Amino acid sequence: MSRRLLTLQVAGMFAVIALCLFAAAGTWQWPAAWAFLILFFIFVLALVRWLLRHNPSLLLERMTGTGKSDQKTWDLVFTILLNIYFLAWLVAMPLDAVRFGWSHMSPVLQAMGGVGLLSAFYLFFLTFRENAYLSPAVRIQHDRGQRVVSTGPYRLVRHPMYAAGALYLLGTALLLGSWVGVAGGVVIDLGLAWRAVQEERTLGHELPGYAAYLSQVRWRLVPYLW
Repeated sequence: MSRRLLTLQVAGMFAVIALCLFAAAGTWQWPAAWAFLILFFIFVLALVRWLLRHNPSLLLERMTGTGKSDQKTWDLVFTILLNIYFLAWLVAMPLDAVRFGWSHMSPVLQAMGGVGLLSAFYLFFLTFRENAYLSPAVRIQHDRGQRVVSTGPYRLVRHPMYAAGALYLLGTALLLGSWVGVAGGVVIDLGLAWRAVQEERTLGHELPGYAAYLSQVRWRLVPYLW
């Protein structure tokens, strides 16, 4: 694993997100955006450090999994479209909350967004800790000896990563004070829900033991709801 490549990826992600937020806002003086960036990148750096120590092969998969020859074509297309939409979502929130001031959100809701963001980070960590095959791509990882994971948060829902993602989207939009962001996050949630169904079909047909897991854990994202 190239530490230089890893550093460049993290630094590049920080630069892109910061540029989307502050360029669209038209100012660097946006405390909510700075709070988001600090929280997000403390988590990213802590997670990367943990993976380097405990599961470097998963970190490598997260860095290189997208675009591999065995990734499902529909998933590659979905991933590209999702990334484009995600960047548009990042730009829309500062336009809404700062530059044009369309949304008006109370500090209490913004603080709740921060709590939601921290909760999402914790669920992300639990998921990474439990699932050594948490690829960013829908593919059967024969090269890594993939097997079914049914412990930790996977005992409650089949897709805790997507559940954490939904909480992350809501927490981010609330923290940044954007109702447009809340609505835009719902669109991403719907896309992730669609991907979850398609992913289950792939795993059910191609990963030994996954069909049995589907019958054992009923809920996909939220217990007792869906």
